[in-house]
Amino acid sequence: MTVVVELKTVDDTHEFGRRLAGVLRAGDLLLLSGPLGAGKTALTQGIGAGLGVLGDITSPTFVIARTHRPDPERGGRVTLVHADAYRLGAAADPRAEIDDLDLDASVDEAVTVVEWGEGMVEQLVDAHLRVRIDRRDDDTRAVTLEPVGGDWAARLDTLG
Repeated sequence: MTVVVELKTVDDTHEFGRRLAGVLRAGDLLLLSGPLGAGKTALTQGIGAGLGVLGDITSPTFVIARTHRPDPERGGRVTLVHADAYRLGAAADPRAEIDDLDLDASVDEAVTVVEWGEGMVEQLVDAHLRVRIDRRDDDTRAVTLEPVGGDWAARLDTLG
């Protein structure tokens, strides 16, 4: 089952991220792909808002990974780990670089969102969600959600 959602604005992207956060739980892995400027970080900002985490969510391109703890005052319920593997793709052994991030140490206790991570992090969990964001000529976004294993398909059905 593949789900495609059309988003017209950045606000729509944030709101969809908040809705998506409602079906997320500790141990979830989301792999975000799409061209530069497609809205991967904007979607993650919405997810973070929906999860009620601390701190501003910005692109982790240069720090590679950021951890955002739950904020009890905002109803925070789970940690968000936001990683960006864009620069790692050029490494001689990108999987070794990913291993150095120790994502496997936190993946069971957090929602882990990895931009540009396809082919590098899927082995961390048995099931994950692929999220592809494409920017159309009219500046809208087409977000394709592809569940891989687990109960993702059932959870996506609840998004409406």
